Amino acid sequence: MEHILVTGGAGFIGSNLIASLLQSKKYKITCIDNFDDFYSIEQKEWNIKPFLPNPDFSFIQGDIRNAEDLNLAKEVDIIIHLAAKAGVRPSIQNPSLYLDVNTNGTQVLLEYAHANDIKRFIFASSSSVYGINEHSPWIEEDTLCPISPYASSKIAGEMLGHVYSHLYGIRFLALRFFTVYGPGQRPDLAIHKFFKAISEENAIPVYGDGTTSRDYTFVGDAVKGIVAALDYERSNFEIVNIGNHNVITLRKLITAIEAICGKTAIIDRYLEQPGDVSKTFADISKAQEYLGYDPSTSLEEGLLSFYDWFKMYYAVKAHETLRIN
Repeated sequence: MEHILVTGGAGFIGSNLIASLLQSKKYKITCIDNFDDFYSIEQKEWNIKPFLPNPDFSFIQGDIRNAEDLNLAKEVDIIIHLAAKAGVRPSIQNPSLYLDVNTNGTQVLLEYAHANDIKRFIFASSSSVYGINEHSPWIEEDTLCPISPYASSKIAGEMLGHVYSHLYGIRFLALRFFTVYGPGQRPDLAIHKFFKAISEENAIPVYGDGTTSRDYTFVGDAVKGIVAALDYERSNFEIVNIGNHNVITLRKLITAIEAICGKTAIIDRYLEQPGDVSKTFADISKAQEYLGYDPSTSLEEGLLSFYDWFKMYYAVKAHETLRIN
């Protein structure tokens, strides 16, 4: 049974991935997470709680920048590196922290891989690396034009992976995720934020005129892409888009959420935000060819799946609050 170290495993994508890996009964999983308070620590604890009784799961509360924390994970075969300081807009306010966590943290983790002869490394990159890109859809070979510190930190992570792949033979696969959503999504992200505000009849913030568009990728499809990457052997370094190849405008997204909630959104309009791009659109032909990647979840199906989780999560939270009080 291979041993996988998942960094950031208490987060949104990480917890969905761990659930899938444990269900397969093929892997022993160690999760390292520092419970960063960028969003609710309570939600992260909720995310990993189902895994704790599983004998094939172990948890380290630690920081990827700390080699001593990483060394608590023994006899690791594969690293799936999802941990990062998240958020395009917040990175503009504190670029040094983002570069420290996302770039320095990745280097420390790669050094841990080298020191422990770990030869497979999957890195969570981001569609934000493309930045201002007139070419559409976006292919992995496009020129990168990042417009946020977050995006630049992810590019640096990819390049560090290339260095360690070249020097030490680590098979490094960077997956550029496009706007992942679904059960367990962070509360600061648009879909979670919109469902909560519309359900409670509060205003939602809309930046710009609503014509911005995103390639929304359901977390279950993204997880399948990560799992497929575990078997990748074509080369020692590769970058692959993980998206849905389907562009949805913000207006269309809000309309779909309104239909599910059965309520009309109250909209507060603001100017477009620095660091945000007007459109993301993934060319996924490389993922299809190299990984057999086949995203199959429609936006409506994905939103309904999120809404089921959303109702359950907040119902449990309300019950626990009442019990404590």
